[in-house]
Amino acid sequence: MSVMYLRGGTPLEGELSVHGAKNSVLPILAACLLARGPVVLHNCPRLTDVTAALGILRRLGCRAEQEGHTITVDPSGAAGCSVSEEQMRAMRSSIIFLGPLLARMGEAHLTYPGGCELGPRPIDLHLAAIRAMGCQVNEELGIHCQGRPKGGEVQLGLPSVGATENAILCAVGASGSTTIANAAREPEIGDLQSFLNRLGAEVRGAGSSTITVEGGRTLSGGEFTVMGDRIVAATLLSAGAAAGGRVRLSGVDWRHLATVLSVLHQAGCRVESRLEYVELERDRDVPLKAVPTIRTAPYPGFPTDAQAPIMAALAASQGCTLFVETMFDSRYRHVPELIRMGADITTEGRVALVRGTDRLRGARVEAADLRGGGALAAAALGAEGTTILSGLNHIDRGYEGLEEMLRALGADVERREA
Repeated sequence: MSVMYLRGGTPLEGELSVHGAKNSVLPILAACLLARGPVVLHNCPRLTDVTAALGILRRLGCRAEQEGHTITVDPSGAAGCSVSEEQMRAMRSSIIFLGPLLARMGEAHLTYPGGCELGPRPIDLHLAAIRAMGCQVNEELGIHCQGRPKGGEVQLGLPSVGATENAILCAVGASGSTTIANAAREPEIGDLQSFLNRLGAEVRGAGSSTITVEGGRTLSGGEFTVMGDRIVAATLLSAGAAAGGRVRLSGVDWRHLATVLSVLHQAGCRVESRLEYVELERDRDVPLKAVPTIRTAPYPGFPTDAQAPIMAALAASQGCTLFVETMFDSRYRHVPELIRMGADITTEGRVALVRGTDRLRGARVEAADLRGGGALAAAALGAEGTTILSGLNHIDRGYEGLEEMLRALGADVERREA
């Protein structure tokens, strides 16, 4: 088992290019099933979730390899329609293979997905979208779907990112036109639309609440570059806010981080946003300030994935900040670990009250989920002394070499075998 040693007290200083977005590359990899020729993807992060997705593609008959940050997928030999329970449990977003499997094979056999335990993430919206396109769903022994999708009206009860992506991918292979109403608006959906259209699909409306798909287009192979990861950027900026210093990040669109940058500015950081980079600077001798209530919401609201890193930074601040988590039931699993480090946080249901303290202290802590792990690393860099962070298997799902990124910004961090 690996652990991370993080020694706080040193302001961060440096520049870094943010790696590709996990939440973009995973649906794009599933979308490769719809292509009829080889696909080359650039700026793909080396993550355990990406490895799991490549394993699923291989099981389905594709050739799929990653070399550095480039992935090549040849789906011409795809013939399977089932994903094993072991592979489904390896990552929560494995359900994203449902739509493209139905579109290509007319059949899909899956089990319920795994991943971080953040509370119930029902897939009923995914299944409702599939049914709306004329496919049959049987949940008696796992998830068994059959039928060739047909265009139609898909009305999502909630603007779910995964359900929106699954509906798009199924609709690309459907006969006729499909309209997806109450669609999620996250930037990663725009990236999926750009990828599909690059291969010859006709998808319009990503970024709005209504998406239309003209089905039945033959998709060729092609090349595509994945967008930068806005949540990795938010985590690194939170680390800069916690530790002080100056952090400049490139490879990410600051507009996708607008709500996070607003909070950091209100907390007392200097934030500079340009097309080429986003920069944060904070004088370590001047404490952060509490900010008004932070309420997570679907994009363009404050992202739930940035809640934990921002909370970690504000744990050492002046005043009280109230967090309201509207997306998931169990998104405060990092709080007990922050308390181990000296934070003063009270939770009740989906509400957390952070009473700022002068300084956190290093401690032995464990990541219980992906973003909570990133938050604990950020908190450690602003703390006094050394923090020993375990549970790195969660962190490796979404951060490629987190310790290397932090070292590039001047942090004193190393990974060791426990």
